[in-house]
Amino acid sequence: MTQQESAGAPQGAGSGRVALVTGASRGIGYGIAEALVARGHRVCVTGRGEEALQEAVVRLGADRAIGVPGKAHDEEHQAEAVARTMEAFGRVDYLVNNAGTNPVFGPIADVDLNAVRKVYETNVLSALGFAQQTYKAWQREHGGAIVNVSSVAGLSASPFVGAYGMSKAAMINMTLQLAHEFAPAVRVNAIAPGVVKTKFAVALYEGREEEAAAGYPLGRLGVPEDIGGAAAFLLSDEASWITGQTLAIEGGIFLNAGWS
Repeated sequence: MTQQESAGAPQGAGSGRVALVTGASRGIGYGIAEALVARGHRVCVTGRGEEALQEAVVRLGADRAIGVPGKAHDEEHQAEAVARTMEAFGRVDYLVNNAGTNPVFGPIADVDLNAVRKVYETNVLSALGFAQQTYKAWQREHGGAIVNVSSVAGLSASPFVGAYGMSKAAMINMTLQLAHEFAPAVRVNAIAPGVVKTKFAVALYEGREEEAAAGYPLGRLGVPEDIGGAAAFLLSDEASWITGQTLAIEGGIFLNAGWS
């Protein structure tokens, strides 16, 4: 019997578990929320745009999802999202830290340090804040799992998106720290996607998708569904002996020597 099963969570495909997924009105976050709902879970999704967030809730199913708009780095928003999840569903077994930003592009030698602070605040500190909130609200006593959405940019040098890559490397180390501190009640893992076809990453492939995809041994860019299934697995009981790991989901790009 796993930690989560011993906490009284119903077993089976429709386990009755609940996930909070940040930055989930579209793209990778929505893909993860969709995968979790398909497995019978309920979700709270967050995002900055209230209209887009409510559209996501409708697509996910108003009986399976709620939306809480706000800025991920806002501590009041973090507390509200967790509180509303608990109020609506009575538990918060899973956390997916997907909210992220990358407002700078160019050599790191010239980057505006205030912009770097914004990147870290959204990509790293918000994830830590949500982890603290869900841990105290439910997971410490009942068990659970966390998935942090990092990036291949955090695993290697990343020209022109160096600040983003640094923040994603910090997320990977934060995953290790949380996995160590939260064990055995809570498992914490990360995923590191390559280029996924989302609005967030459109500048990396728009107008040159065929050229961009040619660099991947599997011959295509990623789609949100690729990430959703992997995240759902890492949260599930099937991964009950996996913690502190980072899974690169990158179409084989690391097979290419000197890919960066």
